[in-house]
Amino acid sequence: MNPTSTPPIESIDHIHVHVRDRQAAEAWYARVLGLNRVEHLAAWAFDGGPLTLSDAAGVLHLALFERAPTANHAALALRVSAAAFRQWRQWLAEALGAWPPVVDHALSLSIYFKDPDGNGFEITCYDAAARADLGERS
Repeated sequence: MNPTSTPPIESIDHIHVHVRDRQAAEAWYARVLGLNRVEHLAAWAFDGGPLTLSDAAGVLHLALFERAPTANHAALALRVSAAAFRQWRQWLAEALGAWPPVVDHALSLSIYFKDPDGNGFEITCYDAAARADLGERS
């Protein structure tokens, strides 16, 4: 079969994230990103399977796999509104103990941070209104 176009994708189902200590990672993701265990998928979390975490709305799902550290890490970019961008910056300053850096990409603003296992996260906003309070905090 030679398709003329790729079939549609409904959404991202989940992202695989490798962590050294799944229990410690679960606590960090709950505290920093508000992600909690998906109980109906908990049976997978045995014998090397994933521990699935989700946000309250059930939109974002991470599958935590306990693995030795590697040079390759997952990176997850989360898109937010201008109001949420400011809220995330304040929240991360408190949760991580320091103001996270903001990078102005001209077309977007991004906040970058990492989990304790080195997996990268990016909070991205395409709304120019997010620049409004950047001069107040650095």
